[in-house]
Amino acid sequence: MNLLKDITSFLKSAKKPLVVLLGPTASGKTSLSFKIAHHIDGEIISTDSRQIYRGLEIGSDIIAPEDQEGVPHHMLAIAEPDEPVTLTDYRKMALESIDKIYENGNIPMLVGGTGLYISSIIENYELEGCPPDKKLRKQLEEEVKEHGPEYIHNKLKKLDPEAAKDIHPNNIRYVIRAIEINLTTGKNKKSTKKGSDFDLFMIGIDWPREQLYKRVGQRVEIQVKRGLVDEVKALVEKNYAPDLPAMSSLGAKEIVPFIKGEMELEECLEILRRSTRKYAKRQMTWFRRYDSVKWLSPEELEDIVNS
Repeated sequence: MNLLKDITSFLKSAKKPLVVLLGPTASGKTSLSFKIAHHIDGEIISTDSRQIYRGLEIGSDIIAPEDQEGVPHHMLAIAEPDEPVTLTDYRKMALESIDKIYENGNIPMLVGGTGLYISSIIENYELEGCPPDKKLRKQLEEEVKEHGPEYIHNKLKKLDPEAAKDIHPNNIRYVIRAIEINLTTGKNKKSTKKGSDFDLFMIGIDWPREQLYKRVGQRVEIQVKRGLVDEVKALVEKNYAPDLPAMSSLGAKEIVPFIKGEMELEECLEILRRSTRKYAKRQMTWFRRYDSVKWLSPEELEDIVNS
């Protein structure tokens, strides 16, 4: 596959081009995104649901400005850990970024691994919304504590089977929000998909499972060396609620028990490795639903990045 040549050819005929680079965590999206962005004058929009929060730069692998190789990035560290950002909020801001990138005469690129964020843009979700119902949320959160994630996810299945398919049982925040919308408005969280407004060029990175899991382990070691523990400690010291999206994200929730003196660090890191492996598996399950992805093997990825 001559990927860069294929993208160039695509751009000649695309009226509203949107390049989408997806793949599981630790798959090598960053290096490939830089290569493509330099080739097509691209600007990158993060589709990672945790990279929107400040204070999680290491845990969510936000690329520091000095390491972005001159490629403009959007939707990074735009909210405080306790600032609510809904899927609807994200979609609105991302679409505004896309419009600005077109105005700059450049090509927008979605890069990341949160399937819901990607789908909300490329499948043009019409999202129902409603003001938060704090009483209902508290009730549902208590049910999760008492009965577990599967119980509350089964409740969503009965109310909105389509949303339940899209939202993993462990993503408690999204499960509760979908139930809240359904009970408050009488409508489902995702009412329709109208089809994409964009001409899409979709690229995925597909690693053999054992190789990917090895990369996940290496990623965790690098995060620790970069200061992951101190980053999480700083968040804990600010007394952010443990159920906030930022505090319940990979790389934060696993380290909190060490900060509180409840577990040894190596035990926490092993839980982080295991949780990240499971997350990578769920990501690939989601991405397989897209029909038009051009999947790259590790060998093809290496050839493109090093060309």
